[in-house]
Amino acid sequence: MRDGLWRRTLDHAWRHVSRAWALLLLRGPSQFQFWVIALLVGIAAGGAALGFRLGINWLQSTVYRLEDVHLLHSHAQTLPWYLILTIPIAGGFIVGQILHRFTPDARVRSVADVIEGAALHEGRVEGRAGLASAAASMITLSTGGSTGREGPVVHLASVLSTWVLTRIRADGVTGRDLLGCAVAAAVSASFNAPIAGALFALEVVLRHFAIHAFAPIVIASVAGTVINRLEYGGVPEFVLPAQSFLEFYQELPAFLILGVVCGIAAGLLMLAIFAAEDFATAVQARTGLPRWLRPVAAGAVLGALAIPFPHIIGVGYETTSAALTGQLVLGHAILFAVVKTVAVSVTFGGRMGGGVFSPSLMVGALIGLAYGQIATGFFPDVSGSITLYALAGMGAVSAAVLGAPISTTLIVFELTGDWETALAVMVTVSTSTAIGTRLVDRSFFLTQLERRNIHLAAGPQAYLLGVFRADTLMRRAGTEGAAPEDRCWALIEAGSYVDASATLEVALPLLERTGEPFLPVVTLSAGADRPPELLGALFHVDALKVYNRALAATAAEEHS
Repeated sequence: MRDGLWRRTLDHAWRHVSRAWALLLLRGPSQFQFWVIALLVGIAAGGAALGFRLGINWLQSTVYRLEDVHLLHSHAQTLPWYLILTIPIAGGFIVGQILHRFTPDARVRSVADVIEGAALHEGRVEGRAGLASAAASMITLSTGGSTGREGPVVHLASVLSTWVLTRIRADGVTGRDLLGCAVAAAVSASFNAPIAGALFALEVVLRHFAIHAFAPIVIASVAGTVINRLEYGGVPEFVLPAQSFLEFYQELPAFLILGVVCGIAAGLLMLAIFAAEDFATAVQARTGLPRWLRPVAAGAVLGALAIPFPHIIGVGYETTSAALTGQLVLGHAILFAVVKTVAVSVTFGGRMGGGVFSPSLMVGALIGLAYGQIATGFFPDVSGSITLYALAGMGAVSAAVLGAPISTTLIVFELTGDWETALAVMVTVSTSTAIGTRLVDRSFFLTQLERRNIHLAAGPQAYLLGVFRADTLMRRAGTEGAAPEDRCWALIEAGSYVDASATLEVALPLLERTGEPFLPVVTLSAGADRPPELLGALFHVDALKVYNRALAATAAEEHS
């Protein structure tokens, strides 16, 4: 009798679970269900970020034969020059093979692709290419590449959320929210920064602060932080000296000027990266260099550069810590900042993988330290600690690069555990962001997308035009309400038509110029002597209706 009762109870429970799962697939998750999913995704993303970091540590320890990866730069000075040279070359070869075999364009996926997925693909990113990019970035950071780990972990977490979204058949709003949860958890687990992780997801990836997204993203961010602290505890990434103080109001103008310097430095860092990418692409096209050899060539340059300057290897936290504690002289701080900028540009130009946040922290700390030594030397009686300038510079350059002053400021505070110098850091960050973001298209990531003709920097009124294709909105020829075929052919002969694959970005301006109520939609046949095939017509009113609905839906999501 007892066995029968247990069996009936289990059968009843199973039916409820099955019904709940069916409803989840059919209607999408409810709020409570979504919070549970957000928690689970946060744990998974945090675990992936932690695993990525531990994997880099293990590979670096193995490849460079050291025990403490935090002393990598000091240890590299003791290694034979040929080892320093050949390790990045070998790493570049492995990266080239991975990207050549598992990505369609041999390009590493990173934060920019996650932003694109949130805006244009209902919170989804590429799975196969994303996993390959994570593997390539891990190899890059372990074998002499001069980038950071935040970009790869953000995309890796997004791959996890995409897998979940596919299973629960989530809509666009749910997809973007869950993507934000994964990103927040990854950033939190990577930097032990729960507040900044949540705000990074909202400010950088989702690019809005909608109330409905806040709670699940915070839940996921906290979960990611717990994952990090189970391994590393609550210790901040950087430990500042005890006397990191501000001489208050009379010193604030110096930090305002530092913001200007850092904004220019951030702009130059970003422009150098883009120039290196363009130069490498031009050389590759001119020489016919196989795409898998591009990271090898970059590895050779990095290896040669690392022989006299081993501080460029990897994330660079040892040098950043030295700058934050004032252990570098003025000349070294300036030289290291310049060399790091060159190394980061070479790494990105060679498509070796990694993120831009950690390098910007290092460059900012070095510039801030150099500026602080000069400023305090001129005005010693009204100056506080030079390490405070390094801290402010670290936040200022990274904020301008990411285009995210809020989350970056909080990341700096959480990385250092120093919340008492907020005024100086905020002044520097705000000034730097105002200047640096005007030298590019608002941020490093949005400029990357703009260079691919994805116009997210201009806002939804611009990028939504690229979402809708003419062949999905047209009225097909021969159907009810279709345009007269004779008029369509007259417009085609006049050159007023759009290809089936064209988007509203092309169609709407053409409709405005012609003043016609519709445009013929055609497919261009192969061969110059063959006429185009008429598929239908895109009506101006139909295009405007779809565009307005998309704008209204975007506004509703951002203000819900």
